[in-house]
Amino acid sequence: MRKWHRWITVFFGVFMIWMAFTGVASHVTALWPAGEQAGPPPVPQGFVCPETMMCRPKAPPGGMKSLVGWFHHLHSGEEFGPVGTAISLMTGLALLFFSISGLWMYFSMWKNRKDRSLKPGWFWK
Repeated sequence: MRKWHRWITVFFGVFMIWMAFTGVASHVTALWPAGEQAGPPPVPQGFVCPETMMCRPKAPPGGMKSLVGWFHHLHSGEEFGPVGTAISLMTGLALLFFSISGLWMYFSMWKNRKDRSLKPGWFWK
């Protein structure tokens, strides 16, 4: 199990760092305080919007909102097409594998360690 854990880490570690960076960047840009928002685009001449209707066009997303979308596409792999989406999915599955195999190795080492009766506890040096 350790050999698989180590070899898969070498390949997927780069993608996990990419996923972590773009995920953090996506959240930072989403939580960044909004600056001056652009007003709605101008309406054509002669157009009268009734007060009871919500017919005023909304402003296109700009600034940080467009960065959030860009980082989301990078994070999910959509920016790189089907290959990027597949790598994103495999990276998520690799994270599950690392979590489960890491716990498996930890508990097998804890179970097999010597002097378990002398040093009670979950951690050792």
